Amino acid sequence: MRILFVCHGNICRSPMAEFVMKQLVEEAGLADQFEIASAATSTEEIGNGVYPPVRRLLLRHGIDPAGKTARQMRRSDYDSYDLLIGMDGENIRNMRRICGGTPRGKSGVCWTMHRRRAISPIRGTPGILTGHGGMCRRGAVRCWHI
Repeated sequence: MRILFVCHGNICRSPMAEFVMKQLVEEAGLADQFEIASAATSTEEIGNGVYPPVRRLLLRHGIDPAGKTARQMRRSDYDSYDLLIGMDGENIRNMRRICGGTPRGKSGVCWTMHRRRAISPIRGTPGILTGHGGMCRRGAVRCWHI
């Protein structure tokens, strides 16, 4: 399964979700069955690494985002990924703009990870991260159960 997490700049939320999801599939012994990445809807941070406070937070939890640089989502990502997850409503609108809408007949694409649902607790899921990190872990776990 190919999963793309998307936020505005691809330096905080989406890379955090990317690396947490990678950790989840690795822990489950399923890393060879997944390709997980992240992208931005804007061009503001292209080429920049993960935001330093987010990098430090991930490292405190044993997750190393080394080598990750921001990239913008492309129209071709719609066809390349099985699941596209936007971090908020504005990201969803921009994803639709980049991809020219949501073409009919495309199955297995999740356009929305509504903020209220992403923040709501999931029973039995340890919150290893706080703030956006907690949202991203819960979002990744939610994606895991799809």
